[in-house]
Amino acid sequence: PELDYRDRARGAPKTRARAPAAVRYDHQIRNISRKFVKATLHALIAQGIDALRNAGTLPANTASPDFVIERPRTREHGDFASNAAMLLAKPARRDPRALAQALVEAIPMGVDIARVEIAGPGFINFHMTAAAYQRAVVAALDQGDVYGGNGSGGGKTVGVEYVSANPTGPLHVGHGRAAAIGDCLARLLQANGWNVRREYYYNDAGVQIENLALSVQARVSGLLPDDAGWPEAGYRGEYIADVARAYVNGETVESDGGSVSGTGDAADLDSIRRFAVAYLRREQNEDLTAFGIAFDTYFLESSLYNDGKVAETVERLTASGHTYEDGGALWLKSTGFGDDKDRVIRKSDGTFTYFVPDVAYHLSKWQRGYERAITGLGADHHGSLARVHAGLQALDVGTPPGYPEYVLHQMVAVMRGGEEVKLSKRAGSYLTLRDLIDEAGRDATRWFLFARKPDSQLTFDIDLARQQSNDNPVLYVQYAHARVASLQRQSIEKGYNFDEANGRLHVGLLSDDNSLLLMVELARLPEVVANAGQLLEPHLMAQYLLELAHAFHRWYHGTPVLVEDAALRDARLLLAAAAAQALRNGLKLLGVSAPDKM
Repeated sequence: PELDYRDRARGAPKTRARAPAAVRYDHQIRNISRKFVKATLHALIAQGIDALRNAGTLPANTASPDFVIERPRTREHGDFASNAAMLLAKPARRDPRALAQALVEAIPMGVDIARVEIAGPGFINFHMTAAAYQRAVVAALDQGDVYGGNGSGGGKTVGVEYVSANPTGPLHVGHGRAAAIGDCLARLLQANGWNVRREYYYNDAGVQIENLALSVQARVSGLLPDDAGWPEAGYRGEYIADVARAYVNGETVESDGGSVSGTGDAADLDSIRRFAVAYLRREQNEDLTAFGIAFDTYFLESSLYNDGKVAETVERLTASGHTYEDGGALWLKSTGFGDDKDRVIRKSDGTFTYFVPDVAYHLSKWQRGYERAITGLGADHHGSLARVHAGLQALDVGTPPGYPEYVLHQMVAVMRGGEEVKLSKRAGSYLTLRDLIDEAGRDATRWFLFARKPDSQLTFDIDLARQQSNDNPVLYVQYAHARVASLQRQSIEKGYNFDEANGRLHVGLLSDDNSLLLMVELARLPEVVANAGQLLEPHLMAQYLLELAHAFHRWYHGTPVLVEDAALRDARLLLAAAAAQALRNGLKLLGVSAPDKM
């Protein structure tokens, strides 16, 4: 549903925190864990369908439909609604409302269900008891830092590859979006029980690296980008001068577990190439560290050639019988695996096309034990996906269809003062990730870069990201967490000893509307973690945290906490602590800090 914070908060005190603009999110998670209210309802409906089959109300061979449990637009229509009866009506040749009534009567009513209603053409609406949500308060505190997680991944290994920028210049804002999305996905998959391996793949050879070496060589020789003799495809940013200066000065660069020293020899292009790649890899690593990004594995494209993996892949493809010769070139019969046309593997001049090392690289992931592989790419790479899938399927080594999975992300437009910011003095032709971090800070930069669905275009408003107000979404969420810490400090200052055991004993006192709305959001965290991990969409977590923060701010303004009644006070402090735990866990999954003071 479209959620307008201003409409929902009408009547709140004027001093209330004001939420950012409305957000949209999707709720399509089911059958992940019985800890989730929605999953419990899903299981109960499935039991009801079985009961109708056994009773002969439904034909014995009626397949269970792919029904959903979703949240109605307004709570007047219940906490959850299902379309199960409507989907069953056609194969059962029954009126959907009548079938809904029969299904309701067949569903074993749990203690958490207050009442069930039939609405419209056959929707089944569930109204839950307050106790169903009060248990989420206790669960959040019992489970602590792991609240929201689940074991659906079963400890299987998934490789998440992201950024993978060539070391030809500073990381740009697009790389930053790839880093934010990839890191959040890795965190979410870990929370869903996967053994996650973070990987960075980069090209340390090829045309772009050659252009880098020639550019640095020109600078070492005293040329400027506008001088005659500057390489036609050379890089023109100020960073080339920095690399050249370090090379001439004989600096030693530590990068990716090795060290390279500049010799100062302008004629030694190989030495310049090695030094420039190491220098820029070090700089990229420093920028990623400043952004809170780390990797388990750095994989060099050159190793695929040096270790014979590309040649081995071509031999395997040929032996599989899925290749043919034509026009002096070797072709893959990729149309047999879903591609729109056959692809050249080896050109007539004996060189390999660029998708061959991609196939060899992803084959190496499978050989290294990655039962699942996820690759983050810019949306402009979408044309290469089918051929990589085709190549892996042709190898017939056991990779499942759709291996690897791709998460495509669009580029970013950065705005300041209503105008797009495109250039960086150091990079020359684009805005760097470091520029953005320096201006907006790490937390805001991360938040804004993953706040929308990866494949949607993104506008990064620097002015908003720097704002110290509730219009800034990341500050709005962080402020909710800081308010809990403030409540706890105030409690101590007033001489109130928070008795958690007493709060747990009286959690049933949390029955007012504001508390119930907050508990409803608190209970959603496990669903959102599972959903975001299943759909590979980290923006769902950001949107959820905005909803949770809004519910908290509304509760904070509308519900006195530090009251004289110890039972009620401890119950409300318990709820505040549970909300803080959920906020903290969600922010950690996004790599954003949860401050105690602001």
